[in-house]
Amino acid sequence: MGKIDTNTLLPFVQFQTSRSGGAGGQHVNKVETKVMLLFDLNAAPIFSEEEKGRIKQRLSSRLRADGMLQLSSQQTRSQLQNKEIALQKLAELLVNALKAEKPRKPTKPSKAVVQKRLDTKRQQALRKINRKKDWL
Repeated sequence: MGKIDTNTLLPFVQFQTSRSGGAGGQHVNKVETKVMLLFDLNAAPIFSEEEKGRIKQRLSSRLRADGMLQLSSQQTRSQLQNKEIALQKLAELLVNALKAEKPRKPTKPSKAVVQKRLDTKRQQALRKINRKKDWL
């Protein structure tokens, strides 16, 4: 999946608001601008079971015990903007979680690199041998 439309996620999203800290002066103490987004991954039919499993594995730190994906936003003083930011965050998280990992290609060090390492080891050994005093 390249991009996820936030409108397809909306039916499975719940928003909770609370008072936010930060800038705002007295306004901060009376308006609930912090937004917590809860996404019901199990109820969303847009993902296959395999994709849901991958999302659960990669976003396990954000999953609650009831299977809801949780994230919050309190960047702005506007509740609406924070909701939009949280939805964008959710879409980005889901896209990144669904990306397939590239398999690692095993490589070996080149012969020149191995030879150089052995040469430096030999030089270091000779340096230490030359430091020793003759005990005859």
